[in-house]
Amino acid sequence: MKHQVCRFHILAELNKAVLRAVAQVRKRLAAQKPQLPRGRPVTPEARRKVRRRRHLDRKIGDLFEHRHLFVRRHLTPAEQRTLWRITRGLPRLRALRRIVEEIYCLFDRRCRTETALAKLARLRSQVGRCKGLGPIFKKLRSSDLEKALTFLDDRLLGSTSNAVERGNRRHRKMQKTVYWSELKRRSAAGSPWTCFARPKARPASKP
Repeated sequence: MKHQVCRFHILAELNKAVLRAVAQVRKRLAAQKPQLPRGRPVTPEARRKVRRRRHLDRKIGDLFEHRHLFVRRHLTPAEQRTLWRITRGLPRLRALRRIVEEIYCLFDRRCRTETALAKLARLRSQVGRCKGLGPIFKKLRSSDLEKALTFLDDRLLGSTSNAVERGNRRHRKMQKTVYWSELKRRSAAGSPWTCFARPKARPASKP
């Protein structure tokens, strides 16, 4: 059987990359806010800057408040309208949401692994042409994503490898136990490893 990787871990890493991309857009919008002069805005130029700054503050606040809509799998009609509203004038974020939908479609049980791998190759080429999506492109290029799609060919195989991961944790714990017991035995037998140990204090000699 091919090595399987838990899909939840892959999706969690991709969602983190998506949220970081949204945070970068917020940071870029914050850098575009104009500097306001001191005092009340009297001139038309100052009033225009105030309106521009308030609009950017509202846009940044909406992107932060509704950032979960970019990584949620299923959106209600109301959530879709909210997402369309907060991404108005930001085509990169709308493309980012379409990429997230394509990623979720890779794990659809109705398709086979070969079909999912073909979709993944097409998605990688699309993301590679988009600017500013470097972290997401690196996550999509990972070989673990291909290993997470092996469950599609077996209807009885779960989409997670939690049992395998629990076995790996037990194996690592057993290895640590064997290592420390062997180290204690060699130290007691006067092994060369004891040269790295801290020397014991000698008892004071009686006069």
